[in-house]
Amino acid sequence: MQPRCALTIAGSDSGGGAGVQADLRTFSAFGVHGTTALTAVTAQNTQTVRSVVTLPPAEVVAQVRAVLEDFAIAAAKTGMLAEPAIVLAVAELARAGELPPLVVDPVLVSSTGALLLADGGIEAYRDALLPHALLATPNLPEAAALAGVDVRDLATVEDMVAVGRTIADGGPRAVLVKGGHALPGATAAHAPDVLILGQEVVVLDAERVVTRNDHGTGCSLSAAVVAGLALGRELRDAVRDAKAFVLAGLRGAADWQLGQGHGPIDHFGWGP
Repeated sequence: MQPRCALTIAGSDSGGGAGVQADLRTFSAFGVHGTTALTAVTAQNTQTVRSVVTLPPAEVVAQVRAVLEDFAIAAAKTGMLAEPAIVLAVAELARAGELPPLVVDPVLVSSTGALLLADGGIEAYRDALLPHALLATPNLPEAAALAGVDVRDLATVEDMVAVGRTIADGGPRAVLVKGGHALPGATAAHAPDVLILGQEVVVLDAERVVTRNDHGTGCSLSAAVVAGLALGRELRDAVRDAKAFVLAGLRGAADWQLGQGHGPIDHFGWGP
């Protein structure tokens, strides 16, 4: 079998839980060959991000073009872009038609609370990159920031739908608002995600897995969507598959003791 290929444009996580490391494991779990364009190198573990070194935008573009010149990339994603200039550089590649179908995971803050995007980045996402996205996958704080609302006002699934529509009005074909950060009005037993696809609204509900091992869930979900797209799945089905994949990963890693903080999920079914 000839493997399909996907591309992630994201940062490196030295602890291996998120970033390109999580993306590549996810691609592999779906049988997809992963390629990368690094945007930043972080010194981090399960507890903290100690430092971030960003790459020049021109080097990010050079990596992307080197990959695209030699591989048949079927789908791509962005993760941590770190600086407004990198967001704008990737947006220009998308605007020029150089990128395949693009999933944008607007990474703003790590699960340990560290800021992963410099000032001006939200505006760059909103004005330049999101209009070229097939799908945007913000969590609740990211969705609130992109829509210009207070995250404390997102208390119900209906609020998630409203903020998703606001983001969709900015250009992405679809928006997946992730409910992993518990809604104040939701039960602790559920973690609903809301997919806005044109006029269609799909609520993807699932159990909430109580575990500290949730580092890289957003990266893994968006990478799983990209893997599904690379394999030829329709967007709606790729999102459903990705939700199920992350849920299985959370269950499998629920009792792991990797590090003292937020550990990784189980990408390969190693757990029970």
